[in-house]
Amino acid sequence: MPWWKYFANRFLTGLENRAFSLSLSEYHTGYRAFRRDVLETVNFPANSDGFVFDQEIIAQVVAAKFRIAEIAVPTRYFPEASSASFFASVGYGLRILSVLFWFTLNQRGLRRSRRFDSLRARYTRLP
Repeated sequence: MPWWKYFANRFLTGLENRAFSLSLSEYHTGYRAFRRDVLETVNFPANSDGFVFDQEIIAQVVAAKFRIAEIAVPTRYFPEASSASFFASVGYGLRILSVLFWFTLNQRGLRRSRRFDSLRARYTRLP
């Protein structure tokens, strides 16, 4: 991994841990697995189709107060492993900062966002 990606990754991970009140080792690589009730609750269709989707859904999971567990997976970096250019990486980082900004405003009640509302809260159960 290029040094600039490594430091940006560590920086963003620190910010995300602080914003989400978590202590995950990393947010930007790996796989995600979600229980069915998580996907039925969070508003994931409101998320982007790009790489920032991972951070958007984590923000929604945290806002919905679901538990997040981390399972370590070995990762190998080599030149062909990441083809994202410097400018694409900067754009990705800025989009993550945007997610953290709107999440923080939502959590503090300064600006509500439907993206962080539970889908279940919108519907009532039939008898």
